[in-house]
Amino acid sequence: MQTIRVLIVEDDPMVLEINAEFVSKLEGFKVIAKTGSGTEALSFLKTFCPDLILLDYFLPDMNGLALLQRIRSQSLPVDVIMLTANRDSLHIEEIFRAGAADYIVKPFRFERFQLSLAQYRKMKKKLTESRFLNQDELDELPRTFSGEVFAVMDEGLPKGLNERTMQQILEFLHDQSSPLSAEEIAAGTGLARVTARRYLEFLQKKGEIQIEVQYGSVGRPINRYRI
Repeated sequence: MQTIRVLIVEDDPMVLEINAEFVSKLEGFKVIAKTGSGTEALSFLKTFCPDLILLDYFLPDMNGLALLQRIRSQSLPVDVIMLTANRDSLHIEEIFRAGAADYIVKPFRFERFQLSLAQYRKMKKKLTESRFLNQDELDELPRTFSGEVFAVMDEGLPKGLNERTMQQILEFLHDQSSPLSAEEIAAGTGLARVTARRYLEFLQKKGEIQIEVQYGSVGRPINRYRI
């Protein structure tokens, strides 16, 4: 199978270079262009003819959904994987309707990125090397949001923690305007307080959330958490 040509669209120069470095670690992929502009990305599509775009949602001239819709309206033969901090469920729904192959929420680990591109390459290989597919072969095509992905991701977590619950807590905190206590987070996510505390301690150690200590006039200080 030929090397998959990648265009990275990301307006943060540091993140762009990190994503490019991640791609360079994967066999069978090559970054052929990088840009922080949606308008320039459209131009690059015709100049470089990439197979895959790694696309951020927040761009200075148009958002990632608008760019994806422009790509689809022009019937350009390219696939898109979103790499973004945008967790708005309505936007995510529209992005999948527009044909994104996967959606990876920042900050993400290299293992999640690697898995997504490996699944994409496997699907691309199957579709390009087979003229006709039967139902069994279609059923075997990778689905990057299947439970299998979370099972693989869970291997990097402490025993008793899982990726789905961790993402649930992160998404809940992302929607809050002020820091919350472990008890408030537990109530908001439907988790037991002891369970919520375990995830919060892990996320705080990873640097994905911050802790603020609130001191009252009496009693013990309260730890509050925020993204």
